[in-house]
Amino acid sequence: MTAKFSYEQAFARNIGWLTHAEQSLLRRKKVAIAGLGGVGGAHLLTLARLGVGSFRIADLDIFDLVNFNRQAGAFTSTLEQPKSEVLLRMARDINPELDIQVFHDGVNTKNIDAFLSGVDLYVDGLDFFVFEARAMTFARCHALGIPAVTAAPLGMGAAVLSFLPDGMSFEDYFGFAGQPPEELALRFMIGLSPRMLQRPYLVDPSAVDLDARRGPSTIMACDLCAGLAATESLKILLGRGKVRAAPHGFQFDAYRNKLVRTWRPFGHRNPIQRLMLAIARKQLAAMQRARQNG
Repeated sequence: MTAKFSYEQAFARNIGWLTHAEQSLLRRKKVAIAGLGGVGGAHLLTLARLGVGSFRIADLDIFDLVNFNRQAGAFTSTLEQPKSEVLLRMARDINPELDIQVFHDGVNTKNIDAFLSGVDLYVDGLDFFVFEARAMTFARCHALGIPAVTAAPLGMGAAVLSFLPDGMSFEDYFGFAGQPPEELALRFMIGLSPRMLQRPYLVDPSAVDLDARRGPSTIMACDLCAGLAATESLKILLGRGKVRAAPHGFQFDAYRNKLVRTWRPFGHRNPIQRLMLAIARKQLAAMQRARQNG
C-alpha cells in the first residue's frame, strides 16, 4: 500500500485553504502530543489529516469499555490494547510516510527532553486530572521556547488556551505550584473556562467526583477540541493568523450556541478569577455534602 500512497494527492483537498508551499511546510513540521485518550487521539488523527509529517506521541494506558463514548481509538477490536500502539496504526493508515516516535511510558522527568526534542509545537492531550505531568510538560515547553496548545472538552463544547514562548506561562496563568489535588482541579477548570458555559445544563452534578477523579464527557466536546486545537496549531505552525495567547482564551459551547472570548490578566491572581475560585469551592463543598447524604 505504501507504494500507492502519494502525499500530494492525499492532502490535495487542503489546497485552497492552504497554499502548496504551506502544505509542504506542514509536511516538515513535528508535533508532540502527550495523552492519546479523549482529545489526544483525535488531535493526532486530525493533524495527520492536515498533513503534519512528524509526531512524538506518549501514553501509558490501554483501551477500556469506559472509553467508548468519546475516544478515537476505542473499539471492541482494540480493547486492552495500548492506546499508543492503536493510534500509531491509525495515524499511519492515514499517512504511511509519517515519522512517529512513541513514548510508551507517557511523559515524565526522565524522558521529557527527548519527547520535546526538535518539536515545533506541543498539543496537550493528557487526561484532565493528570496535573503533575501537565504542569511539568508545559513548564519544559516554556523553558525550551516551544509553543503549546490545550483544548478542554467541557460539556458539549470546548475551551482553548495557547501558550507562546514570549507570553504568559502555564504556571503564571493557573498557579498550580504547591496546591493540593482538589484545588488543582478547580484552578484548571476555572482557568480553562472562566465563563463556565457548560454549567447550566449539567443535569446530574453527582457525576462530577473530583475525589475519585471522574467526570462526565461527550464525543461532541472531544471532536470540537480536535478541530479548534488543530486550527490554532495551523496558525502557529504556519505563522498565519492571529493567535490570542494566554491570558486570552476562548470557549465555544455547541449546546448553547455560544462563543465567548476570555481575558484574565495576571492569570490566577486576577481578582475576578479569585472570586470565581471561591464560588467554585463553595459549590464543590455543597456537591460533596449532597453526595455524602445520598
